[in-house]
Formats: sequence, structure tokens, C-alpha cells
Amino acid sequence: MRAWPEEPPVPPADDPTTWDEVARAAGGDVPSGARRDGDTVHLEAHAHPHVEAPADGRPVLGIVGAGAVGTALGLALARAGWRVGAVASRDAGRRERFRALVPDARAFADAAAVLDECHVVILTVPDDVIATVAGSLRLYSGQALVHTSGLHGAEALAAAKAAGTSAGSFHPLVAFADLERALAALPGATVAIEGDEALLPVLADMAESIGAVPVRLAPGSKAAYHAAAVLAAGGLVALLDAVAALAARAGLDEPGALAVYGGLSAQALGNARALGIGAALTGPAVRGDAGTIAAHLEAIAAGAPGVAGVYRALLLRQVEIAAAHRGLAPEAAERLRVALAVRP
Repeated sequence: MRAWPEEPPVPPADDPTTWDEVARAAGGDVPSGARRDGDTVHLEAHAHPHVEAPADGRPVLGIVGAGAVGTALGLALARAGWRVGAVASRDAGRRERFRALVPDARAFADAAAVLDECHVVILTVPDDVIATVAGSLRLYSGQALVHTSGLHGAEALAAAKAAGTSAGSFHPLVAFADLERALAALPGATVAIEGDEALLPVLADMAESIGAVPVRLAPGSKAAYHAAAVLAAGGLVALLDAVAALAARAGLDEPGALAVYGGLSAQALGNARALGIGAALTGPAVRGDAGTIAAHLEAIAAGAPGVAGVYRALLLRQVEIAAAHRGLAPEAAERLRVALAVRP
């Protein structure tokens, strides 16, 4: 683990390079702290006021955004021995809750105020405002900016970069619906990291310290990675909602539906982990039961028509899995596709 702050390789303020070169290095945007003179840009180091690093050499952290993700991460990292120096949130109630959980952190309404209190700034704000918030910050030389988006790469922070700064992303693959449940889920969870090479060891240390497993993503893969995550979490919740809507026709309320069908879902997941996804598939798609599927669609149309699209989409996927992995004959697969077709 490197000591922090480390002297960064900062070019002299009067060492010019071309504007286009700087823009390319910043992912298309010229970083803050840059001064243009014709086609020449001067990178100016913005020295950080002295922030003492803890004795363990780890950087002091700052959190911008005290919502579900920011609060859970701030508390988890503080419990893991990291010094969380500050938090920023425009919501006074969220600031106070964060301070109650992490008493050593100073609390601010303005995101820029966090910069004076830490070495690594972690943005836990919505995806759509990451670039805007980053653009409002002027990092000090030797400072790092990290976001927690599953969609965007470190390039989303280009507007905040200046000489001697670094950027990265740190995305815990955890559902942050509830603070205590999220904290309990972090040990063993995957954390996707990427960004500047010099920053990656710090991000990996952050992940490992909270019991998570850091994984470096291939360049350009975050949108697909995040889409899969949305299906695994939100997609599962949407599926459970569809299950509950159908179960209501059988006289089950939501807790009853989860009690009855939740164990079956858990068993299917366990089978997929143990046997592989293809081998875990069961049901009418594997058996080629077009009549069963037709009966299901009639019941859905009569009692829960909003679920029909979900049922059809998932059964069509099951047909493809059964054909590829379970020996479903081509003529049987075609009968199932016909049964699942939308009729005028």
C-alpha cells in the first residue's frame, strides 16, 4: 500500500502541450485547471493544503452524496479502518444521519467543501449528474476522484481532472435498498473497479477491506455489465411482482406468494450454481408442453393480463435454453413458439 499523499508527476505550469493532446488524455474534455493560449494548453498544478494521512498510509476519504449508497459505503469503510473526513449532501437530514453513523466526518451542503478534507473524493450521486458534479469540482494536485456508477467509466470524471490528479470508478454489486442489509451483503460481494493505473491498488484495498472482491472490467464493457446487474436485481424484483400478481388469483397475498414461491426460486438459483444454467432449467419448455403454456396464457389473460408480456418473454428464452442445452427437438421448440405468439 503506497503512502498518501504521494508526490504526483506534475508537469511544470509553463510546460505546454497541444490542446488536442490534453483533450484526448482527458477523454475528450479539457480538464479543469488548464489554460489555453491559441493551440497550446498549460496544465497548472493546484496544490492541496496539507491533509495528514493516517499512520497506516491510507488516503483520507470524502463522500459526496449521503443517500443509500454513500451512507452504506461511508459507514462500511469507516468500520474497516478508513478515515472518512467529510460528507456532502444538500439534504440536511441525510447529512445528520451520516454524521450520526460516522461521527468523525465533517458535514457540508456544498460538494466542493469536501475537497479540503480528504485525498480521495467518492461521488455517490445519480448517474445522470456525475459529469455535472465532477465539472463543478477543482481537484488539488495529488487528489483522486472516484464515482460509484455501474454504467459509466472513469472518463465521466474528465471535467474534474487537472495536473497530478487521478480518476476511477468503484461499483459494489449490491442492492442498496436497506442500510443494514446492504452492509451485511458487502462481504463477499463483487466490486467492479477501473480507472487510472496508479489509483487501482487503492480501490482494490478499499474493496478488500470491507470483505468484497475487486474485479477489473474490460474497457468498454460497463454498459453490458450494468445491464446484467439491473436484470439480476431489479429484474428479479419485477419477476417476483409478476409472480405475486398471478398468485393473488390463487388467493395468496404478497407475503404468502413469497413464502410459497421464494423457496422454489432459491432452489433454482442453487441448481444453476451447482449444475450450470442450462442443466438447472425445468418446466414446460424442457418437456415441450405447448398445451400447458396455452393454459397458462389463458389464465393470465383472465386474471393478470399485465403479466402476459413478462411470461411470454421469459418462456421464449426458456425455449432457446431448452433447445440449446436440454435436447428439445426443433419441431417441439417451434410448437412452443407458436403457443407463445401474440395473436390479434
